[in-house]
Amino acid sequence: MTLSSELWQANLDLAQACLKHPFVQGIAKGTLERKKFAYYVGQDAFFLEAFARAYSIAAAKSPDWEGFGMFHDLAAGVLEELRLHEDFAANWSVDLRTVQPQPATRRYTDFLLATAWSSDVGLTTVAMLPCMRLYAFLGQQLAYSGVPNHEYGNWIDTYSAPEFEQLAQQLETLAERYSSATPQVHSIYRYAMLCERDFFEAAWMVE
Repeated sequence: MTLSSELWQANLDLAQACLKHPFVQGIAKGTLERKKFAYYVGQDAFFLEAFARAYSIAAAKSPDWEGFGMFHDLAAGVLEELRLHEDFAANWSVDLRTVQPQPATRRYTDFLLATAWSSDVGLTTVAMLPCMRLYAFLGQQLAYSGVPNHEYGNWIDTYSAPEFEQLAQQLETLAERYSSATPQVHSIYRYAMLCERDFFEAAWMVE
């Protein structure tokens, strides 16, 4: 079993919890309150900026040229994702320039950037991996019977797309190259998955 598969299987309980979360199920059914999704869009845009920065830090620390290029390709994928959020923000009347990170968002971004700055490239890769694999999983699960025709269909289409799966696999390849199955690696991966669950929960609790 590969390291990425081992980590995913060890945290499948949290992946399933995210899939079954009422926020994600609201996206699946098209019933999610617009204000909850608007909050999520703003917070996720802030998160993605930190995610892109973490990729850039990892690229700078990469011990080989191939890894350097792959991290930059992944950062470009995040920039594409941010453009999607800009479209969402326009549709939901969210001014991304005024968004302030809330506790669940700040906890996640602080963890990612602290790991990127203070740790080696392997640990940074592991900290970022849950986001990519989880969103590919959620997108593919929600699109299993076809992308629904409702206002959240574009979100499902984005994360179920083969292009996004390829980005997740690319990051998994980097994890295999730079990491090994240590207790610290397992702990970092689990913490990032918990941050993902809490991110959805924070958006769901918006009044």
